[in-house]
Amino acid sequence: MALHQNTAIILAGSNLGNRLHNLTEAALFLQRLSTKKMASSSVYESAPWGNQNQPPFLNQAFSIYNAFTAHELLDVLLTFEKSQGRTRKHQWEPRSIDLDILFFNNEIICTPELTVPHKHLHERRFVLEPLAELISDFIHPVFKKSISELYS
Repeated sequence: MALHQNTAIILAGSNLGNRLHNLTEAALFLQRLSTKKMASSSVYESAPWGNQNQPPFLNQAFSIYNAFTAHELLDVLLTFEKSQGRTRKHQWEPRSIDLDILFFNNEIICTPELTVPHKHLHERRFVLEPLAELISDFIHPVFKKSISELYS
């Protein structure tokens, strides 16, 4: 693990089972990862994206402080998703929990396993709405616009 503090912005989403319980479990897990008090947005309900033939999602954004690298954090998040019953068979399928790294500091990461900033976040209201509440003044490192500008 890296020794310095990193800030990761994570979006949690759930549209299977007890969605609010799933987000609460994710929030408790992320708080345990965070080395300082975690910040979070409100919970938002949204229609599914990509595959509309599934239940609506609840989404919530979190800002966590951690000593992981981005790839280490991804591995930890994927392990948590699996522990919560998440399976990955098809793109845009219903899920009990989904944890996406939207931003990692101001880094731009493009590897086969991880793309940060998340490549579609600027196109998705269900992402921008909680982000605008949580980090409205944050400047997107690729588009050089604030989250509030992207949201509007």
